[in-house]
Amino acid sequence: MILELAIIDIISGKQKEFEADLMKAKSVISQSKGFQRIYVHHCIENENRYSLFIYWDTLEDHTVGFRNSELFTQWRALIGPYFDGTPNVQHYNFLHP
Repeated sequence: MILELAIIDIISGKQKEFEADLMKAKSVISQSKGFQRIYVHHCIENENRYSLFIYWDTLEDHTVGFRNSELFTQWRALIGPYFDGTPNVQHYNFLHP
């Protein structure tokens, strides 16, 4: 399992609209092969910042399968217009003690 962590800053004053369209976008991404779940957190100190924790079966399910699909186009069309800059996206492996 892979964690995709996306830190997204949105245009000031657009939080409510972003959150509404993000709910629609969640139903889009959930159709992608290898998608497991998504958690969204809204930053307390910076009201324009959101963290998306998206879990995938494999890195390629996100970076190849999803990003090269029509679902990604739909996802970006819903939430991309709210971005204030480029999201910071990184991937993490789970460590097992």
